[in-house]
Amino acid sequence: MGGYPLLHITEQDLTHYNTLGLKSRAHAFLRLHDLSMLDALSDTAARYPGVVILGGGSNVVLAPHIDSLVVHMETRGAQLVDDDHDARIVEVQAGEPWHHFVATCMRQGWAGLENLALIPGTVGAAPIQNIGAYGVEQDEYFHSLVAWDIRYGRRVEMGPGDCLFGYRDSFFKRVEPGRWLIVAVRYRLPHDWRPRLDYPDLARNATIALAGAAVTPQQVFDAVCEIRRSKLPDPAELANVGSFFKNPVVDAETYRSLRDLHPGIVAYPVEDGARYKLAAGWLIERSGWKGRRLGPVGMHERQSLVLVNHGGATARDIQVLADVVRAEVATRFGVHLEQEPVELGAPAPEQA
Repeated sequence: MGGYPLLHITEQDLTHYNTLGLKSRAHAFLRLHDLSMLDALSDTAARYPGVVILGGGSNVVLAPHIDSLVVHMETRGAQLVDDDHDARIVEVQAGEPWHHFVATCMRQGWAGLENLALIPGTVGAAPIQNIGAYGVEQDEYFHSLVAWDIRYGRRVEMGPGDCLFGYRDSFFKRVEPGRWLIVAVRYRLPHDWRPRLDYPDLARNATIALAGAAVTPQQVFDAVCEIRRSKLPDPAELANVGSFFKNPVVDAETYRSLRDLHPGIVAYPVEDGARYKLAAGWLIERSGWKGRRLGPVGMHERQSLVLVNHGGATARDIQVLADVVRAEVATRFGVHLEQEPVELGAPAPEQA
C-alpha cells in the first residue's frame, strides 16, 4: 500500500454506537476521519468478508458479532459552495450529525430543511434512507452527492436521478451492501422560502398558528423540535431507533375497504389520491401493542410506532417482537408492515 496512510483497525464494542443500545462487537473497526484514507480503505476492504458503513447508528439493528469491516464515518463540516439568484447550494460532510447540520442552516439563514429537525443520525445516511418528517422528504431539496465506490476505488458524483429516491428508499438500499460510501451531500435551498405546514401537528402548533403568514423558518424548526420531543423518546434515555416500521402504502380500493371496516383509520392520500399512506402507528395501536412489552423490548407508551429497548435486549429480541407485531397487524387489517432499520451482521442462532 505504498503512499497510503496507515489505517488503524481495531476491535470495538458497538453498544454505544447504536441508538437501540444492542450489545454488539466489531472484529474490525475503522474510524474514517480523513478523505485521504479512501484509497487505502478500498485496498484493505478486500481482505474482509464485507463492509458495514456506520454513521450515527440510529437506523440499524446490530447483530452480537460483526465480522465485516465496520467503517465509522467521522468527517464533519458544512459550507456554502454556490449562491445565485434562485438558491444556495450547501455541501456537508457525511459524518456531520443531521440535526446539527439543520441547526447550522437555521443560524446561517439557509431555510428549507427545518421540517427535518431533530432527526437522529448523520448526513451520509440521509439520502440512503431518504429521510422525511412532517410533510417533507430530503430528496425535495437534494442537489447531488459524492460517493466512493469501495470495490473499484473511485470517486463518483450522483444526482437525483442516479439515487432513485422513493419512500424511505434509494439506490443505495438496492445494491451490493457496503460497496458505496457517501462522502458528502449537497442540498439546494431556495431563496424564495415557503413554509411547509400541511402536517396536522404543525398546523395545530400554537406558535405556528399565532404567527400565521409571518411564520419564520426558525419558528418552524422550534415547533418541529417541540413536537418530536413530546412524542418520541430520547435514545439517550430510552434506547430506540425512532419509527421502526414504514407507513404502508395501499391502492385507493384497498383503502376504501379498510375505511369501511375501520372508520377511524388514519391515512393520507398520495399520488393525487391514487394511493393512500396508512399510519402504521395507528394500525399497531389498534392491534393492542401500544405500551406493551415482550421481554426486554416493547412498543412505546406514547408512540406505538417506536420499538424500544428497556435494557439488555439482543437483535433476536428485536426480531421476535417485530415479527409478532407484523403478524397481528396483518391478521387484523390484512396489511404488511415493512421494517425501517437495517439489520447488520448475522443474528445469533436460537438456543436449543
